[in-house]
Amino acid sequence: MSPAPDAPARAEDPASHEDPVPHEDPDGPTAPPLEIAQHGLIGDLRTAALVGTDGTIDWFCAGRFDAPSVFGALLHPEDGGSWALTPTCTVSGTNQFYFPDSNVLITRFLTEHGVVEIQDFMPLHRSTGGGGSADADDLGHRVEHRQRIVRRVVCVRGSMDLETTVAPRFDYARGEHEVREDEHGARFCGPGLDLALGSSVPLELGERDATGTFSLQEGEEATFVLHVVRPDEESDAHRPEGAQPLFAHTVDYWRDWLASSTYTGRWREMIHRSALTLKLLTYEPTGAIIAAPTTSLPEELGGERNWDYRYVWMRDAAFTIYALIRLGFTAEADAFMGWLTDRFRASDEADDDADSGPLQTMYRIDGDKAMAEESLDHLAGYAGSQPVRIGNGAATQLQLDVYGELIDSVYLFDKYGTPVSWETWQDLTRVVEWLCEHWDQPDEGIWETRGGRQDHVFSRLMCWVAIERMVRMARRRGLPADLTRWTSVRDDIYRQIMERGWSDERGAFVQHYADGVLDASVLLMPMVKFCSPKDPRFLSTLEAIEEHLVSDSLVHRYDPEASPDGAQGGEGTFSICSFWYVEALTRAGRLEDARLALEKMFTYANHLGLYAEQISLTGQQLGNFPQAFTHFSLISAAYNLDRALG
Repeated sequence: MSPAPDAPARAEDPASHEDPVPHEDPDGPTAPPLEIAQHGLIGDLRTAALVGTDGTIDWFCAGRFDAPSVFGALLHPEDGGSWALTPTCTVSGTNQFYFPDSNVLITRFLTEHGVVEIQDFMPLHRSTGGGGSADADDLGHRVEHRQRIVRRVVCVRGSMDLETTVAPRFDYARGEHEVREDEHGARFCGPGLDLALGSSVPLELGERDATGTFSLQEGEEATFVLHVVRPDEESDAHRPEGAQPLFAHTVDYWRDWLASSTYTGRWREMIHRSALTLKLLTYEPTGAIIAAPTTSLPEELGGERNWDYRYVWMRDAAFTIYALIRLGFTAEADAFMGWLTDRFRASDEADDDADSGPLQTMYRIDGDKAMAEESLDHLAGYAGSQPVRIGNGAATQLQLDVYGELIDSVYLFDKYGTPVSWETWQDLTRVVEWLCEHWDQPDEGIWETRGGRQDHVFSRLMCWVAIERMVRMARRRGLPADLTRWTSVRDDIYRQIMERGWSDERGAFVQHYADGVLDASVLLMPMVKFCSPKDPRFLSTLEAIEEHLVSDSLVHRYDPEASPDGAQGGEGTFSICSFWYVEALTRAGRLEDARLALEKMFTYANHLGLYAEQISLTGQQLGNFPQAFTHFSLISAAYNLDRALG
């Protein structure tokens, strides 16, 4: 479908915005960065690293997802920190893929001299106690988790000369460090953090980096282990000799986890890859789920729409739990419910006002509310996209829709997982009582706009969902509730949406009451059971969105020119909206259209089946990567279409 005349405006010269632009350095130009999509993700359920198809780790935050980066070349190619590992000869081709049913990443280099593979992973080991991961000692005893990046280089055919450069830059390239010789290789000692590097090949130590060159014949391998050393820890966990059992344990961990999936339908490979990706975005010590493992990857190349997503958005986490429950992964839902319960306990009466409500929009993975937004002006940004931000100012916004997403997920958990406790029900009752008082007010909405509060239709919709699900739970389980009040408010919200959220002129439900701007978020109306997918008003809305926001299978969330959101520049299509479109088509009975749109969306995934937040005019992936929003919406769309096709 072609965009309508009022589709989001584009720059006259798309290439000026879509092609990666290298940061200009006084010493001369640098090579363009790898595209965002030319990366794979590895992790240990505490943090994650991005590995490029060129064999370079150019993003890694040691310790936890939201810690300062030690490898940050993704945001500052010149000196942001990286770990390069590549053949010294000309490479004729590369392949990157995951070891089957795992998050162990393989990067293969093809040269005229031979073939070599790099196996990248962060070790995990299934604990004997079940339901978690742990390291194990030589006798199989459970020990505290040790954070390591393991890189095994295996010569598959012929012979190969290779080189590696380990160049950490602590604290977002702000901190100084020194390099010391170590029994197994090298040690990088930075501010409050040590990294121990074990190597099976000799290393040359410089002032800040460690380098090595080595040769492999067919069947030979070299191993590198980077260990994040805990304070005052004396450990040889970085010794390279133990990499083979770590590889086996890690593959077993991921395969054991994936075996819990109940999905056996048409798109098993794509759905399971999305599930494995969502699992990588969980923080096992607390049960938290982050939105993405990166910060400041741009929504428009060279633009300012660069945000830090390494936190727990209540909305994103709730949607993720919904997707995992559908696939049979209830342990993650149970862990997140524990994390959420702690947030309820931590809230106090001062929080329960119209400006903030009982819960914050987002939190750090340990539940901390503080995440002041700041710009790191010394970093060039991906492809020159500045500012580079850490922290996120949207944490203090009022986004009323989060209560609907959270309570809907609790409802599903109560129905398909473990029934909620009396204490949790009291917490939920307090939330819904607050919502009954404060639902009818402007907020920043699902898209976290910075252009002022509005009466967002989607926020009203999800307030309706929150109260409606509480009514359902109370009736199904006989839980104490003020049903008379709750149902009255629920019905008031419904009537208001129908009267003020509907535009006769547009023939559609709109973004907010102030005007007739279209917004793809209302595609969720039948999915949350607000209306029938065959309701004439919804079908008319679907038609309007197709005409004005859909371009082929790709969907814009809204038109920023028609609805200024407080940020400069444009953006690509939102992949979550594209998958919502698939699900809307499915529920409307247009199964062939839905299947075509879904399978077209699959072609926009990267070579590993991973998605960022958006897709640009030229088909590039943009925004933080990989994005939980996109992957849980893929699971929901594919799951429901598969069931509809029968």
